[in-house]
Amino acid sequence: MPRPTGNAALKAARTAAGYRSQDALAVAMTRAAPTLGIRGLSVGVRQVRRWESATPPWPQPDHQKVLTHLLGQGMEQLGFTPPWGATAARETSSRRVPTGAPAPGALPHIPAQAPATTHPASVGRHCEEVARAHRSLYWTVAPSTLHAPVLAHARLGCTLLSETAGVTRQKVASAVAESYLLAGRIEFFDLREPERAAETLTCALQAAGEANDSLMGAAVLAHTAFIPGWDGRREEAAERMVAARTYARRGPASAELLAWLDAVEAECETRCGHTRTALHLIGHAEGLLGAGSEHVTPEWLDWFGADRLAAFKGNVQLQAGHHLQARESLLVALEMLPPESDKQRTVGYGDLATVEAALGHPDEACEAACRALDQLAVTWYATGIDRVKEARRALAPWKNEACVRALDDRLYDWGTTVSALAR
Repeated sequence: MPRPTGNAALKAARTAAGYRSQDALAVAMTRAAPTLGIRGLSVGVRQVRRWESATPPWPQPDHQKVLTHLLGQGMEQLGFTPPWGATAARETSSRRVPTGAPAPGALPHIPAQAPATTHPASVGRHCEEVARAHRSLYWTVAPSTLHAPVLAHARLGCTLLSETAGVTRQKVASAVAESYLLAGRIEFFDLREPERAAETLTCALQAAGEANDSLMGAAVLAHTAFIPGWDGRREEAAERMVAARTYARRGPASAELLAWLDAVEAECETRCGHTRTALHLIGHAEGLLGAGSEHVTPEWLDWFGADRLAAFKGNVQLQAGHHLQARESLLVALEMLPPESDKQRTVGYGDLATVEAALGHPDEACEAACRALDQLAVTWYATGIDRVKEARRALAPWKNEACVRALDDRLYDWGTTVSALAR
């Protein structure tokens, strides 16, 4: 029998907000209270432990105010059931949730008792099939087009959670978690909306908790580390990676999943200026993939493999100034990428263009950048165009060369310019 998860919604929201322990949340609440005009409030770890139990008590009004302020969600979304009924609480909590709270449709708290309406087992299977289809479509469909149906499917699953039970409910929760994760990936990598992605990923973590899927939880938490990592907030990113690795240890994590965690942390370290640490993490990831493991990689982990690790490595080497090694790694990655990895191909060519510019080869740099633009014309990817622009900045010393001017004509043609502004 799986061990009880207690108030999974509150645990997920606490972890996603960066509070690794119950004590950390208690301390944060005590410190935040005076800033909200609440005097004399002291929260202890025992109180937080009660809130995270299987039957959490309804918090006092001052506690509610601080909880919603720190975690950005209403009380029912945090797993609490009010003594006067759920409907009234929704009306009350909707007035208390701060502006930064998740959009309507965030994962609700689902009571443990049997639902009044139940669906057949096929509902769980159908939800998984739709999530699987969206996962495949991500690599070819425009992100702005795919985002809305992915989010709608996640919200449909939230409704079905209250109308299913047992294994069917677990399958629905897994599909909801995957859909919210995909929506968060689109928001962060494709639409460049990190704040919105943070809210969506919190929903994904809650759904993973409902499914009791620790590996999905690890994947979601690692994605949340990208947000502070890309912003240079190293300590915050490191804390989220600790949480991700903790979740990974709770399940049968494959070598690929563990190597991907290394790669995520390496990218965060690189963006924070710690390339030596990043290179060590990449080396460790290569060792994990080389050794393999007996555990099967989750089907949803379709964004990583040896080819992606080589691309991660090339980018870290580029940032570290190891240009010859970076060129070799990127060429290996580009050769290994399967045909459907069009988005990653734009990133690889963009990085290769920057490497060639650093080596003093403007013609080769422009050729690689144009290959990235060729692919972006087919499959748009915000991260890819960012890498091309980085390469163009590196080509500044040759701005009057014919090859660079030709690149500018491509980079700032009507289609590319409109795509960059519209998406």
